[in-house]
Amino acid sequence: MRTPLFAAMIALLLASCGSDPERRPITTAQQKLIDRMTAAGAAGIDANRRADGGMSVAGTLAGRPFGIAIPARWNQQAVLFANGYSIPGSPVSVPADPVEKDPSGGFLTAAYKQGFAVGQSAFDKPAMAVKSGVANTLRLRGWFARLGTRRFYLGGASMGGNIVMALIEQHPGAFAGAMSACGVTGDWDSEVGSLVDLRAVYNFYTRGTKYELPGNHDITANGVSPTPPTGLGFARTPWLFWQLKRMSGVMADLFKAARANPSGPEARMVARIASVAKADADPASFIFPIMTAMVSMEDMRASFGGVVYGNVGKVYDSPLLTPGEKAELDAGIQRVASDAPARAFAVQWHQSTGRFTTPLVAVHNRHDGLVFAEQALLLKQRVQVAGNQAHLFQLWAPSLQKDIPGTGLKGWAHCGFNPRQAAVLWKTLHDWVESGRKPAMGVY
Repeated sequence: MRTPLFAAMIALLLASCGSDPERRPITTAQQKLIDRMTAAGAAGIDANRRADGGMSVAGTLAGRPFGIAIPARWNQQAVLFANGYSIPGSPVSVPADPVEKDPSGGFLTAAYKQGFAVGQSAFDKPAMAVKSGVANTLRLRGWFARLGTRRFYLGGASMGGNIVMALIEQHPGAFAGAMSACGVTGDWDSEVGSLVDLRAVYNFYTRGTKYELPGNHDITANGVSPTPPTGLGFARTPWLFWQLKRMSGVMADLFKAARANPSGPEARMVARIASVAKADADPASFIFPIMTAMVSMEDMRASFGGVVYGNVGKVYDSPLLTPGEKAELDAGIQRVASDAPARAFAVQWHQSTGRFTTPLVAVHNRHDGLVFAEQALLLKQRVQVAGNQAHLFQLWAPSLQKDIPGTGLKGWAHCGFNPRQAAVLWKTLHDWVESGRKPAMGVY
């Protein structure tokens, strides 16, 4: 499943060095299907027969790229997937073969093996793109329907999990079943708030130290630019690598010093930041959220139409602080007011209501380096208030520690699921839809 920032940059580097898939001629029957795809509105089609006899198809719908895979024995059903968040300024693209390069971590592959067509559409823009993700996923669904597809399933991870919530709440009946993994299933106010609070608290406690973040310290703006200056577009990848390394490096140094001296000032600094910001005292749980806030705030302001989260009047607290230290923190931390239009946009795109009729399987890790457990709890609360428990099956997956590239540290993974677990998610959802019986607890 799509990973954040530093890991996504590594994937970009690897992809740039990869080879194109082997080209195989399509069959007569596949050509007839391609002709129908063109008649249904697809343009720029590039089809390739897969080694298993199926076919991958890349093209555009209304100018937006899509990538799908059709199995050799297609059952006339489809599973669509919504991407997670990507770095501002990154290319708007999807893999031409979503089985060969499965963006879902195995969910799509498991469905494909059972005869389902699978695919995804690119969004209009990188970074924050929930409204666009909804529109383009629906466009791909409509195109598949014109090909005679009789039933649709939906999946999404991270920001894509929020797109899933918007689709099933705003378009009931469009999908027979849905899956959200590590998704923003609550709202953006809480998710963005967690990122902003962590950055603000980190800034407060590291001010004037060698662990201070580089660049601009204003929490309403980017700390560093994810894109190079004009004229250096050819150096986008190394520029991004350098910027991410600048940010992750100082935070990694803080954790290394804290671990080297558990009773020293760095350890106390880490403990206070984590306690005040309600975050895990874990390298990934600092590095990924803070880097996201450092490169994304300007895109978020543009996407939401203003500042979506404000901390004016918020009382920051921690049992680790004396009354005097609490007063000093509240007086010294940066304050910012939210904007009413941005809050309204975030409610529409998308604050979950808990009211949906599509069977939904939602899975989170209790420890996640970017989308926090609070999102699962918010979804559960809203479904309970709506009296809609019959349509939600919620799971906790074991949290996973992974290497943080370039730091020599491990931390809690974002979307910490393996292909076996992703396949279980697909089977759980499919069996529920086919049988009409909500799964029992403990199947994961």
